[in-house]
Parts: sequence; C-alpha cells; structure tokens
Amino acid sequence: MQGIANQLSLFRGADEPDSMSGFSVRESGRARRLSIKVFPRGRVEVVVPKRTNANDVREFVEAHRDWIEKARQQFAADHPPEPFKLPDTVQLDGISQQFEVRYQPERSATAVKYRAKDGVLLLTGKTGDEGLCVAALKRWLTSLARAEYAPILSSLSARTGNSFLKMHVRGQRTCWGSHSSTGTISLNYCLMFLDPAHLRYVMIHELCHARHMNHSKRFWQLVEQHEPNYRQLDKDLSSSWKSIPTWVGIY
Repeated sequence: MQGIANQLSLFRGADEPDSMSGFSVRESGRARRLSIKVFPRGRVEVVVPKRTNANDVREFVEAHRDWIEKARQQFAADHPPEPFKLPDTVQLDGISQQFEVRYQPERSATAVKYRAKDGVLLLTGKTGDEGLCVAALKRWLTSLARAEYAPILSSLSARTGNSFLKMHVRGQRTCWGSHSSTGTISLNYCLMFLDPAHLRYVMIHELCHARHMNHSKRFWQLVEQHEPNYRQLDKDLSSSWKSIPTWVGIY
C-alpha cells in the first residue's frame, strides 16, 4: 500500500485537477474510524486509523465529497479568504509580547536569517522570497516559544504534581498539544497568538495525560482540579483559528 502521505493523488480526478486542493491525510493511533474535518479557511483533513487501506480512504472521501464542498462554501461565505501578506508586526498575546518586523534585503543572498532584540524582529537576506521569509518567521516562533514555554510548563508541572520528560515545540496543523507515552509534551507555537489562559490550559491538559493517557472521566476530573474553567477554554480552542495570522499557514 502506498504511504498515507501520498494518498492525496487518490482524491484528484483527471478532469478536475484542483477540486481537492488543500487536503491532507493524517494517520492516528487513537482513531477507530475514518473522519473528515473542514477548517474555516478551506483546508480539509482526513483522519484515518493506522494501516488503513488506500482504497478505503478514497471511497470515504468520495462518499462525503458533497458535504465537504458545502462546508467549504459555507465557511467561504461567512469568512472571506484573507490575502497573503508578510507581517509588519507580530502580536503574541499568549506571552504578552509584540514585535515590529523589518526586512533587510542583501544582494546575492540565498537564504533568510532572523534576529530579534528589544521588540524588533529583523529578517535579512533574500527577503524578496516570501517562502523563505515565512520559513524564517516559523523558525523564530519555534525558538521563542521554546524559551517562553519551558519555565511555564515546569512551574505548572510542579504545581499539579504531573511530570514530563521532554518538551518539544512544533507548528502542528492538527492539534494544540500532545503528550507521548514516553513523557514528551509537544506544544504548538501558535498558542502564543492566543490568550494566556488558553496556553495555560493546554499545558495543564497535556500534563494531566501523565496520569491518564486518554480522555476518560478520571482524566477530566484531574484537569478540573487544576483548571475549573476547562470546559469553556476547551470549547474556545475549536474556533481559535481566527487568532492565527494567515501567513502562518496553519489553517
């Protein structure tokens, strides 16, 4: 069977090369059935259990094609697409910081580097290349989040009595955080764009998985001990895509 990451070609008919653009397929060890999620900016994610047959994925998507297109159309009507634009400022409410972004082109440069100091983020190099600029911005977000998250997570770990072994920072397209069976907590750098309360909640949520690697009643009871308002915060996260700038490319 071809790799799940290459199954996007299965969704594209010969007479409609762009009808399924913006699709992604994700294998999940927790998934027990196939599911589809349409995001407000039109991206579609197909979640499948591991070792799912490629033909089953194709048939599932084809069976739900009309629903997918209707969802996309409704989102497009309610939320007009935002044009891509490199940022002049980056507001990070989650860590109470704001940065002015400056672009400094350099002749013959083939890459873009970043340097942040005193609220100014300077990108230097081949700054006329938007893709290279976005890649540099994401490297900066990852580095900044790693530095900012570490002390907060360690403090919450001590307060809740729930430990972790390592912390990773990524720009996940599908989740705000995760906790592996080996004790590694992965956090999304996009949490910096949200409210501090949401950042704190996601950290508490993942720390509680140190005791319960599931979403059982006992898990939520433990979460509630440390964050009584978890229900509202968890609900908020489902629509927090609106706080993530278009240039980040998450949704």
